[in-house]
Amino acid sequence: MDIMSLIISLLGGAVGGNIGGALLKNLSLGTLGNSIAGILGGGIGSWLLGALGVMGKAAPAAASATAGLDIGSLLGNVASGGVGGIVLMAIIGFIRSAMGKSGN
Repeated sequence: MDIMSLIISLLGGAVGGNIGGALLKNLSLGTLGNSIAGILGGGIGSWLLGALGVMGKAAPAAASATAGLDIGSLLGNVASGGVGGIVLMAIIGFIRSAMGKSGN
């Protein structure tokens, strides 16, 4: 994964974390918490999909320098980052909620 794909995935994760926080208000971590969880989730989600071979295949050396920035890979990075961000934000929110309830 190149640096531009990583940045796009991290930004998609931040957006995804905040969308997840808006949709799942009971699991929301606040804007900053949702953003941080989303950024981490976006990076992890993109890495995981790349490791599984779903995305992030390296372009051949003969390909042009802009081949990594086609619309399909851009949308794939945004989607994987966003979904990863939502998932990690929800997991952290659920754990936080469960820990808060156990203390009562």
